[in-house]
Amino acid sequence: MSNPRIGFVGIGMMGHGMVKNLLAKGFPVTFKVNRDRSRLEDLIAAGAKEVDSYAKLAADSDFVIVCVTGSPQVEEVILGKGGLLEGAHKGLIVIETSTAEPGSTAKVREALLAKGADLADAPLARTPKEAEEGRLNTMVGADDALFAKVKPVMAAFCENIFHVGPAGAGHTLKLVNNFMAMTIVASIAEAFSVANKAGVKLDKLFEVVSMGALNSPIFQMVAGGAVAGDLTRMKFAIRNAAKDMRYYTHLAESLPVPSFVGEAVHQSYEQAVALGLGDKLMASMIEAQEQLTKQQIIRR
Repeated sequence: MSNPRIGFVGIGMMGHGMVKNLLAKGFPVTFKVNRDRSRLEDLIAAGAKEVDSYAKLAADSDFVIVCVTGSPQVEEVILGKGGLLEGAHKGLIVIETSTAEPGSTAKVREALLAKGADLADAPLARTPKEAEEGRLNTMVGADDALFAKVKPVMAAFCENIFHVGPAGAGHTLKLVNNFMAMTIVASIAEAFSVANKAGVKLDKLFEVVSMGALNSPIFQMVAGGAVAGDLTRMKFAIRNAAKDMRYYTHLAESLPVPSFVGEAVHQSYEQAVALGLGDKLMASMIEAQEQLTKQQIIRR
């Protein structure tokens, strides 16, 4: 049997590697450019085809993978004028890999179900490096039957595929996961600021933590890079972190569950955005501390 037809929206830092691996595994891929055309040349050379509307993309696909920034973009791609919903057909499955709000995803799913289509929320973890290597992680919210259908597609670019629960569970778990990750980065930035102000050598702070229970891949990317004068190792924008933390605090409020730590972390990222650092990568939270405390922390 031939592989199903894949439509793709969102060929950015993550999407490029995903499409590359789908093509390498023999999936026919059609795409509609969302914003960025800078990563298309090698994919087109490998056989990816471009269409001019989301509706046509849906009509010509068995699965459509959406990999955009967040819920407003997902709703525009699926529900907007000329969106995937207009071309949706019975049996179409949308795999939504963005970090999105569960309530928004539920609304989109209901609209697709009304046309005989379905949606699995399958947000991603790891970085563009693992995307290129076909080694992403995903957490899938879907019933058993839908999960069985999407798993072979996700396996083209994912190393670990977790079925975490019913519809909505994937996005919920991703927000909790990102809350913990964003908290670690914000705490590293503050710790570096306090240590530097107190006269502690940051290379020694890094050395000590690296040998203890607090060590983690995030610590190595952010703190290790900072000690080396490199703030680009964790390739995730501060603006997107602020968005994810906003979604997380909305989730906590809706339950309701107190989220004092979440609110503080959220505001630390919003503050960094207000300082003009939104398009910089996560370790530049240390640059926000430099501006706030009027000290040089990173040796450039």
